[in-house]
Amino acid sequence: MLTNHRFATEALRTVAVVGHGAAGKTTLVEQLLAKSGMIGAAGSVERGTTVSDHDPQEKAVLHSLRASVVHCDHAAGSVNARIHLIDTPGYPDFIGQAIGALDAVETVMVVVSATGGIELVTRRMMDWARRRNLCRMIVVNKIDHDNIRLPQLLAELREAFGAEVLPINLPADGGARVIDCFDKDSGAADFLSVAEVHRQVMEQVVEVDDAAMEKYLEEGAVDPTTLHGPLEKALREGHLIPVCFVSARTGAGVQDLLDVMVRHLPNPAEGNPPLFVGRDGAPFKAEPDPRKHVLAHVFKVVNDPYVGKIGIFRVHQGTITRDTQLYVGSRGDEGKKPFKVAHPLALQGKDTVEVPALVPGDIGAVAKVEEIEFDCVLHDSHDEDYVRMAPLEFPQPMFGLAIEPRRRGDEGRISEVMAKIAAEDPTLVIEHDTVQNETVLRGLSELHLRSVLERMSTQYKLEVTTRPPRVPYRETIAAAAEGHARHKKQTGGAGQFGEVFLRVEPLPRGAGFEFVDQVKGGVIPHNLIPAVEKGVREVLATGHIAGFALQDLRVVVHDGKHHPVDSKEIAFVSAGRKAMLDALEKARPTVLEPIVRIEIVTPDAHMGDITGDLSSRRGQVTGTGNLAGNLMVVQGIVPLAELDGYAGRLKAITQGHGSYAMELAHYEAVPPAVQQQLAQDYKARRKVDVDE
Repeated sequence: MLTNHRFATEALRTVAVVGHGAAGKTTLVEQLLAKSGMIGAAGSVERGTTVSDHDPQEKAVLHSLRASVVHCDHAAGSVNARIHLIDTPGYPDFIGQAIGALDAVETVMVVVSATGGIELVTRRMMDWARRRNLCRMIVVNKIDHDNIRLPQLLAELREAFGAEVLPINLPADGGARVIDCFDKDSGAADFLSVAEVHRQVMEQVVEVDDAAMEKYLEEGAVDPTTLHGPLEKALREGHLIPVCFVSARTGAGVQDLLDVMVRHLPNPAEGNPPLFVGRDGAPFKAEPDPRKHVLAHVFKVVNDPYVGKIGIFRVHQGTITRDTQLYVGSRGDEGKKPFKVAHPLALQGKDTVEVPALVPGDIGAVAKVEEIEFDCVLHDSHDEDYVRMAPLEFPQPMFGLAIEPRRRGDEGRISEVMAKIAAEDPTLVIEHDTVQNETVLRGLSELHLRSVLERMSTQYKLEVTTRPPRVPYRETIAAAAEGHARHKKQTGGAGQFGEVFLRVEPLPRGAGFEFVDQVKGGVIPHNLIPAVEKGVREVLATGHIAGFALQDLRVVVHDGKHHPVDSKEIAFVSAGRKAMLDALEKARPTVLEPIVRIEIVTPDAHMGDITGDLSSRRGQVTGTGNLAGNLMVVQGIVPLAELDGYAGRLKAITQGHGSYAMELAHYEAVPPAVQQQLAQDYKARRKVDVDE
């Protein structure tokens, strides 16, 4: 059921529903929709009837692959509110969708399975939400399952995330219902004392407010209905992380959870301000005022085969109506024109309805605007020309597949299709390796890329063949050196002349590349310096000793010569390239390899085999930890080159019960023997190319 009923900003709540896979997030969202009357009955993940998981792929694999936006309307006491919910995938392979949703909400609701406990994504999402300065709450699901230990799980949550983690309700009657511990100080819960939990929560809340604390100390109690302000402050400051208990399977506690969201979670005027920055990188304050200029942030893009591109955004300032004209990103770009929001949309899974207006706190969408991209800002005023959202930290995709079309004639389509899919996923990257003449699709895992290939086949009818790509090695230098080259060519008429003196210097790892112009006296005309840089960058792209891109170095052009007639751009491109190669010969060129952080979840019985296998791959174990269900997490660093075939090896070691996730940690020099082999392979490839 969709409604275009308009709610004021103060009556809106925005919540990202996150957590590890199989925690029951989508089932919980279904129950929230059903209990609030938005749908007749809760759908089923197993039957493929949920509002959130509407994609055929999601129905086939029985879990979420992409974030889905829904909303439910609920009244608690005198407050009638609309709750915007973003249901996100829970497996590490698709975590980019969950991270992208963070900038659209005030509150992150982390769903934890009572049977699975604190898992990998639980920790990651709690940490990402904290760093993004968002309010956090924890929902413990599956409280009616057998063989669960809720007191122990609550203790583990407090140990992992701090003493600020406190329940505001407790399960009763074996998980058949819950008891409110915020308003009530009595009742029979399955564990803990309702009175004691009520006291702890009250004391935690009043600590952030001097007047409330003074009243509590004087009278020994405080009326919970007077604590709205202190409660919001405690949530904003992370001084309270409330825990609620539910069973999404039976619906126990779901009505209470709706009440908690309406009564206690901040509205857009109360939450911490979004992390916008201006042109100079200084914080930019967006105000949730419907009368001000529009400022909206696109946190999700969908390329629908029937509708076209859909941009899904959160309104942070101003009001968007059917007549609003908006710009995408900076209006300073020459030729950029506004677009008219002919049909502002509200979302309920795959369904949309046109609404008369979207106010601060609303999540809406607009279709068929090709200029919209993920993370762009929509605005209607010169005052917001250069406003952007502070960048989110996404895991860097390291798992790759080289891709080529299976059918002749699809070479042009493959780039178009991959670009559309990559535009929807910030953890999906397309690389074109000109040296190896291969297109590489990189994602977070084999499962991540397999889902992309499946979508290419089913939605876009594009069949591809794949193979392992080359490891993304890089090159750098270990010492400073001087380079010089003169390019001189005489062909009868006007000739070519350019001479360049430059210096290369190593930079710290991860610094990238710097080009510095220190030429004085016009020995190289100012308009020809870009030609020198172009020649230098040609060498950067192709490498020097093993064919890999160069990084972490500075190039300083400090001298040269020119001829008033024969000095042309092409001459200085060639001189810059040759001078760069001359300097690299003396700068102790080095091959760098990517080192990844890896987190492995394994049954504790296989712990020794896992650590031994990592050591055999030149890896190092950096930490271990215990998880629920006799599981352990192993953290380490290992060269990416050593992880070829690791998914199969891990499956064999753990009899299919292990899983892992990885992200780039840094680059470091390869062992001398590896560098020598890579250099020899590069020379052999070049010889073959020359012979052909």
